[in-house]
Amino acid sequence: MNNDQYLLAIETSCDETAVAVIKNETELVANVVASQIESHKRFGGVVPEIASRHHIEQITVTLEEALQEAGMTLDDMDTIGVTEGPGLVGALLVGVNAAKGIAFARQKPLVGVHHIAGHIYASRLEKEFEFPLLALVVSGGHTELVLMKGHNDFEVIGETRDDAAGEAYDKVARLLKLPYPGGPEIDKLAAAGEPVIDFPRAWLEEGSFDFSFSGLKSAVTNKLHNAGQKGEEFRPEDVAASFQESVVEVLSTKTKKAAEAYGVKQVIVAGGVAANSGLRTRLLETFRETEQELLIPPLKFCTDNAAMIAAAGAVAYSQGHRAGWDLNAHPGLDLEEYGKRGRN
Repeated sequence: MNNDQYLLAIETSCDETAVAVIKNETELVANVVASQIESHKRFGGVVPEIASRHHIEQITVTLEEALQEAGMTLDDMDTIGVTEGPGLVGALLVGVNAAKGIAFARQKPLVGVHHIAGHIYASRLEKEFEFPLLALVVSGGHTELVLMKGHNDFEVIGETRDDAAGEAYDKVARLLKLPYPGGPEIDKLAAAGEPVIDFPRAWLEEGSFDFSFSGLKSAVTNKLHNAGQKGEEFRPEDVAASFQESVVEVLSTKTKKAAEAYGVKQVIVAGGVAANSGLRTRLLETFRETEQELLIPPLKFCTDNAAMIAAAGAVAYSQGHRAGWDLNAHPGLDLEEYGKRGRN
């Protein structure tokens, strides 16, 4: 008798339409992502209405491609998972309604998944978790340190008080007239520069694991504005390198201090900014000789994808998370409250 369990997951929280299939919680069977970057590039950022339309156009095609890649049908699936939040409400609704339709038509259990939980669980596709662990989440509008003492047990011990790291990257990229998305462009430019400009580091009060990047963004703005007024030359490469040095120093230092303070066994880096080469390099250096094991997912699992949603959804399902036919998009879904669903 075959006891293998297959979960199909859908992710449409922002500007990627993605569908994945996993087997027995961690074995990836299919993973398809349709990106919209080219459509949003001319606007310098994601336009919610355009994102929603693209999801409507791509969801069926992406679903069919994932099933073809898996060599399976919808009837072969045991569970359907979908990102219910946080994210753009119109974009989320496309995925949620597609998942509900599939689950209803095939009479399969439905599981709503938190997008950030997905980013964290992307690392479990590569290595089993050991608790307690600490996750550094750097994804779009999120910069958080999340303590986990067990599966789906999320405690946010540090978070951004203003701009998230990803938002700061996008804003500085616009100042330097770099194309969207700004994060990868800053990273590439920084590799050719030197961190010769002493931009500020916001450490906040003693013992705080919170973050703040608005002052750094303002410092870069003032530097470029003053240079322009005085007719001074500056190398964009050095501005990018100096900005990135400030960000990665704060992120890596606070993560290490939190890991030591809470005595964790593993440190996970999660989210789109986890693809940043400067951050990856610094964290590898920071945790090279520490007691904590550092897990950084492959680049394909850093940006939004459905494999991570499947990985988180499988754990949620095993803990008793179930969604009804009234499942809706929740653009402000709280991570800690989401984790408590199956444990209450």
